[in-house]
Parts: sequence; structure tokens; C-alpha cells
Amino acid sequence: MPREIALREVKDLVGQEIGVSDWIVVDQTMIDQFADATHDHQFIHTDPEKAATDSPFGGTIAHGFLTLSLLSAMNYNSLPHIREQTMGLNYGFDKIRFGSPVRCGRRIRGRFTLTEARLRGAGMLMTTYEVTVDIENERKPALVATWTTIVQFDPKDRPDDWD
Repeated sequence: MPREIALREVKDLVGQEIGVSDWIVVDQTMIDQFADATHDHQFIHTDPEKAATDSPFGGTIAHGFLTLSLLSAMNYNSLPHIREQTMGLNYGFDKIRFGSPVRCGRRIRGRFTLTEARLRGAGMLMTTYEVTVDIENERKPALVATWTTIVQFDPKDRPDDWD
């Protein structure tokens, strides 16, 4: 996938996987920092010794919301930049499912399939992605989600030939 595309090219990518991010290591430092930021210090995330003996995971696991929050980094890392974009916004999720825990020390990556792209107003493009977060060497993904974002652009750059 090219690193930069024109706004008018986005509609031709609907139905295609348009990005696969680099792998991200989810280590205990990242998990602990997320726990501090969210005030979620459940032992399965922050106490490796107790998690090893008192949980079914054999050690600590990432918060599901940590995995979800890494989608932004995965997005920036893997999706092409739209040349005319002035700003991007997170519009929200229609579905999020956490399929498998991300064990501490594992690597994850995001896969993005563009399922919808439609112009809204004079200077907005709404894009919807089916996103899967893979865990390296595991069959079942960490999460699957339907994610909608907004690409803002100058109205003068609105394509005339958008269907």
C-alpha cells in the first residue's frame, strides 16, 4: 500500500485490507503504565507472581482496553496518509470483541480492512474499518472491532466525481 494517497482514491479501496501494522511488544512496563493511567490495578494485569499462581493465564495479561487503545498507533503505522487530510478524528466503534488475552511479553499487530468510505458535509470523509488485532503465533485474535473514523479536509479538495 502506498504511504500517501489522494482523497479521490479512497473509495476504490473499499473491501480491501489496506494496512497491516508493525508488531508491538506488550511488556509489563506498558501494562503497568496503562494500569496507572486508568486506575485499573487488578492483579491479573499488575502482579506477575499472583497472576502466575491465581489466574488461568500463567502470568499477567494486558488490559483489553490497552489493546484497543493501541489501534491508534497501529493505524498511524500502517494506513496510507490521505494527502488532503487536515485532521483525523476517532468517531467510535460499533462492535468490539476481545477474543483472546494478550499475555505479557507477546507481540500484537493490527490488520485494517476498509469497509465503507462516504463523504459527509463539505469537508469530511467517514471511514469504517474491520480491524483485527493478531497475537503473534496464536490462531485466535486479541480483538476484532468495527471502527469509524473521520478524515477532515478543506472543502475545496472535495472530489467532484465521488459516487
